[in-house]
Amino acid sequence: MDYLPLPVVQMPFKDECGICGRVFSYSYLKRCQRCKRLFCRDCMVPDVSTGDPTKMLCLNCARRTVSPRSVGKYDPLRRYLMFRAAFTNAVELHFAKIDGIISDNLPMSAFRNEKWWNNSSSSCHAKSWLDAGWRMHEVNLLEGYVVFQKVKSVRTKGYRKKRSRKKAKKPFTPAPYRFPRSRKISKTKAAKLYARLKNLERKRAAMPKYRGSFKPKSAQEKRMYNPEEKPK
Repeated sequence: MDYLPLPVVQMPFKDECGICGRVFSYSYLKRCQRCKRLFCRDCMVPDVSTGDPTKMLCLNCARRTVSPRSVGKYDPLRRYLMFRAAFTNAVELHFAKIDGIISDNLPMSAFRNEKWWNNSSSSCHAKSWLDAGWRMHEVNLLEGYVVFQKVKSVRTKGYRKKRSRKKAKKPFTPAPYRFPRSRKISKTKAAKLYARLKNLERKRAAMPKYRGSFKPKSAQEKRMYNPEEKPK
């Protein structure tokens, strides 16, 4: 007895979701428009910036689009010191000035304890001026000011070293000046202009001359107004 071979059933291709980790078939997975990875439909939302349902984003990309970047409390102080590094090597700042720079109030320990101003990289506030290339030199809690001293110059992003210009071997010689040539009218254009003037003179001479301000009516005016015709 001959047995017929069983039909081969091709299983659909499967893949794993990049967020939840569950395995689905390709028909249930979609590709994110931003990171180009495969995710299941439960882990995707429409584009939050435009609201277009045809463009789907994963939850990670949607969260990065909606939530702003986290900025440290003392990050404005770091940017301020990096700006002042181009002009001076020492900066004296009052505590009220620092409050205005960071748009917030300093903690009470900054007014009471000098150890708060130590140059320790473990604290977030001291790391702000250490990353900018400065260090605390002097602090006065009675008068309420602190002196920062520049240690090194920190290069900002996009900095390029200026190239030294090489001296030219030959002296600079300007290009010779070309005097503009006066353009003369062609003989053909002059002949056409002369013929046009002659035609205007002949046409003016052929027109009949009338005495005074009398001027006969044109043929069009005669057709429009006929005194002998009765009104309809």
